[in-house]
Amino acid sequence: MSSLLPSFNQALAAGEKAAAVDTVMVAKLTDMAGDFAVNLTIAVLILMATVFAARWVSGVTRRALSRVRGFRHDQTVLSFAVQVVRVVVYIIGLIAVLQRLGVQTTSIIAVLGAASLAVGLALQGTLSNVAAGVLLLVLRPYKVGDVIDIGGASGTVQRLDLFVTQMSNANNHKIVVPNAKVLGDVIVNLTGQKTRRIEILFAVGYSANLKQARAVIAGVAEAHEKVLADPEPWAGVTNLLDSSVEVTLQAWVQVDDWWQVRADLTQGVKEALDAAGVEIPFPHQVAVAYEPPAPGPDPVEKPKPEPKPQAPAPAPRRRRLGQKA
Repeated sequence: MSSLLPSFNQALAAGEKAAAVDTVMVAKLTDMAGDFAVNLTIAVLILMATVFAARWVSGVTRRALSRVRGFRHDQTVLSFAVQVVRVVVYIIGLIAVLQRLGVQTTSIIAVLGAASLAVGLALQGTLSNVAAGVLLLVLRPYKVGDVIDIGGASGTVQRLDLFVTQMSNANNHKIVVPNAKVLGDVIVNLTGQKTRRIEILFAVGYSANLKQARAVIAGVAEAHEKVLADPEPWAGVTNLLDSSVEVTLQAWVQVDDWWQVRADLTQGVKEALDAAGVEIPFPHQVAVAYEPPAPGPDPVEKPKPEPKPQAPAPAPRRRRLGQKA
C-alpha cells in the first residue's frame, strides 16, 4: 500500500503540470487570436482607407493638372497621370496591409527580385505595352479626341491607358489596340493638323469642253463659304480613261468641316455640270434587235439495206432401231 502512494503522487503532479501547460497554451492562443483579430481589423481599415485615398488623390491630381495650361486641353496626359497616381497609392496601401498582417515585405521584395527574370520573360508582352504607353505619352503622336488610323483600324481616340489605346469608329464600335502594336505600326493622324485637303475625282465625256468643265468645277468650290481661299481651289485634267476624261478637284477646309464640305462639293459639281450641259459618262445598255435564222431542212436519211434471206438449216437425221451405223 505504501508503494502505491508515490506513484499516485507522481501522476497527480504530472496532471497538474499538464493542466498548467494547457492553461498557458490556451492563454497564448487567446492572445495570438486577439492580436490577429486586431491586426486584421486594422488591415481592413487600412485597405478601405487606401481605396478612399486613391480616389481622393486621383481627383486632386486631376483638378491640379487641369489648372496647368499645357494639360488643360490634353486629356491624354491628364488621364494617364491620374491612372499612374492611383496605381502608386494602391501599391503603398497593399504594402501597409501586408506589414500589418505580419508579412515581411523585405523578404517578399527579395523573392520578387530573384524571380524578376522569369516574370519579365512571362510578361514581356504586357511590359512592352506599358513601355510603349509611356513612349506614346512622351512622343504624343496623337491625343484624346484625334481621329487616327492604325494598321487599317480608324476611329476617334477615347482613352490612352498603360496597356491599350481605346478608339471609337463612326459606327460607335469600340476598338482596343495594344500600345506595343500602336507604337510598332504606322500611325496616321487624320485630325493632327488644323486644315485638311479635299480631293474629289470627276469624269466628263471626251466630247466635252475641258476648259469649261474645269471652270465649272473650280467655281463650285470657290463659291462655297467654308472652302479656304488660301490655298485656292484647283481643278485640272489628271487622267484619260477608256470612256471618259478624269478631272480632279482639290480644295482646303478646316478639319471639322471636311466631311460636310466634301458632300456639298460632290452634289454641287454634279448639278453645275448638268446645268452647263457637260456630259458625265456612265455605263449604258443598248438594245439590239436580234432575229434568229430560219431553221434549215432536216437531213436526208439513207435507206437501210434489206437483210438477205438465210437458207434453212438441215433437219437432223434420226436413227432407226436395229440399223447399223
